[in-house]
Amino acid sequence: MTTPPAPGARRDASVIVARDTTGEIAVLTSRFPRHGGEYLFLPGGRREDAEMAEECARRELREEAGVTAATWRHLGSYAITLADTARVDLFLAEDLTRGPQQLTPSEADFKLMWWPMHAALQAVRDGRFLLQGGPLALLLAERATLHESPPPGLNPDGRI
Repeated sequence: MTTPPAPGARRDASVIVARDTTGEIAVLTSRFPRHGGEYLFLPGGRREDAEMAEECARRELREEAGVTAATWRHLGSYAITLADTARVDLFLAEDLTRGPQQLTPSEADFKLMWWPMHAALQAVRDGRFLLQGGPLALLLAERATLHESPPPGLNPDGRI
């Protein structure tokens, strides 16, 4: 059983690479004025109450991207900072069903796009992601699926 975080404690989080049957990835964008512009990120967020990592991932994917997934793969986890015990769990979600986003008022400007993996990885190289969880999850998902057959219409390197 997971104990709820102490008041004021930082909570664990989950980040999700949602990959559809064509190999496209759910990518979100929003303005972050404090950081000087618009940045990309993957669905994800902090755990609520006594949620486990995958429960958090399922909820965040449904809310931020309007997606449910039948297949889940844990890709790994890492500590948010050396000074904090909170961790980020990374997931690959597949066998997707798309629906409407269920954004909270603070997420109202989140824009959802579907990108080929190679384009999302190029955005990582171009520094277009603000937080480290998305790029790490993308790299781990690419590695985890490298030896699978490419989706129809794509070459093994992920290009059309």
